[in-house]
Amino acid sequence: MNCTNCGANLENGAKFCPSCGAPVPQPEPKTSYCPHCGRPYQGTPAVCPSCGASLAVENFSQQAQNFGQNIQNGNIGQYFPQSGKVSSRSIPLYVVLSFLTCGIFLIYWMICLVNDLNAASDQQNDTNGITVYLLSLVTCGIYGIYWMFKAGDKVSYIRRKIGETDSGNYGILYLVLQLLGLGLINYCLIQSEINKIADCGL
Repeated sequence: MNCTNCGANLENGAKFCPSCGAPVPQPEPKTSYCPHCGRPYQGTPAVCPSCGASLAVENFSQQAQNFGQNIQNGNIGQYFPQSGKVSSRSIPLYVVLSFLTCGIFLIYWMICLVNDLNAASDQQNDTNGITVYLLSLVTCGIYGIYWMFKAGDKVSYIRRKIGETDSGNYGILYLVLQLLGLGLINYCLIQSEINKIADCGL
């Protein structure tokens, strides 16, 4: 992680930059939501503090069922990040939900990825998730391939933002995987990068 004021390298947990003395933004506590009752919790407890439901990642079928029930009941607010903020999302859970819904859940995931990547790369005014989905639909997927290539630039930006090494080849990687029909792998790779910046609280 680098100082936002002078660019100097910072040690983990530093509150002030050792070079210029500027305060270091501290990450906010990560808030997650119980897939059973929808109430927020912090940290990584084994069970929900509110309803006692298991929060184990292995319990995919139950979490998928709870997700469907929350959507049916209209309790969908917890699944959408607040404006301007990036949420950390469970990649294994989202992969399982995508398979269980025969790919329908991928539409929601793609929209979230686009919006989160825009926010993480400080380009909130760029094409939003719903527009990217509709353009991909009417162009028979061609726009989606183009967006994957452009997503590489945004991933490079957020990697530099959190002080990680940037190879600059992400766009080509995403493009090749998309052309090979491996878009789900792209989703996982991009979500992994978004989770990093969400965990940093930036």
